[in-house]
Amino acid sequence: MKALYDLPAPAKLNLFLHVTGRRADGYHLLQSVFMLIDWCDTLHMELRHDGTLSREDLETPLPADDLVLRAARALQPLAPPGSGAHIAIAKRIPAQAGMGGGSSDAATCLLALNRLWQLNLPLSRLEAIGLQLGADVPFFLRGHNAWVEGIGEQITPIALPAADVVVVHPSRGIDTRSIFVAPDLERATTPAIISGFAACGEQDGQGQLAMFGFGRNDLQPVAQRLCPEVSQAIEWLGAKGLKARMTGSGSAVFAPVLVPGGGHAARLQEADLSDAPQGWTVRQCRNMSVHPLAGWADSDNS
Repeated sequence: MKALYDLPAPAKLNLFLHVTGRRADGYHLLQSVFMLIDWCDTLHMELRHDGTLSREDLETPLPADDLVLRAARALQPLAPPGSGAHIAIAKRIPAQAGMGGGSSDAATCLLALNRLWQLNLPLSRLEAIGLQLGADVPFFLRGHNAWVEGIGEQITPIALPAADVVVVHPSRGIDTRSIFVAPDLERATTPAIISGFAACGEQDGQGQLAMFGFGRNDLQPVAQRLCPEVSQAIEWLGAKGLKARMTGSGSAVFAPVLVPGGGHAARLQEADLSDAPQGWTVRQCRNMSVHPLAGWADSDNS
């Protein structure tokens, strides 16, 4: 095997995000549902035999030392001597958006190099490496929509109904740390239970509405203060009859697109979204039931 091309790295949305506490080491305890969507970066991997790791940016330029290179370096000591790779990335998921783009890229990189270098490492080994890179990486490695707790390491797969969403990323991103250090951040939300959320998706007719309306994003009030465009994006979607909230710890917001009076998703006309302010990225997405690379690492050995 000399190359792997057109490898997807999908984004995720946090359907809700609760901060339920804080550990002694400063890490926040969270609860969330992570949902995969079909807004993807694309990676291409070519084998090198000189031990070099190189990267080529095909679209949006990335920082010199991004999570993909860090993931490759973390895996490389387990590869045969001289194993290297040239990694080309078509970056489409916005940075500092709360959509997990960097973590998803790192997960796809680990899965691909595990094959390219013929390491045959089980999923558990890749997850241990991924967790050192970022709390969201294990989720993308597992590849299923999930109920997520702790600092992101407690992952329970869940089934979600098919849904269409509109995702809006304003012209600015938000640094995650600036939100979590804010003194006015809510840090004591009463923990929810997974069965309570699961019951939302099982309702007839309005099941999706209930699913997307579950809980809240505790980071959103702080984010709206730090980045007024978050509020503007929510209001812009609200003017179109869509109820939006922020995803993750970034500036992107999303809203389900639903037929009035029913639970089945339907797409807006392109013209309905054409009046977005300059510099905003607006995209209609479909959720995914499973990551396209799910099964690339053997979980039976974990």
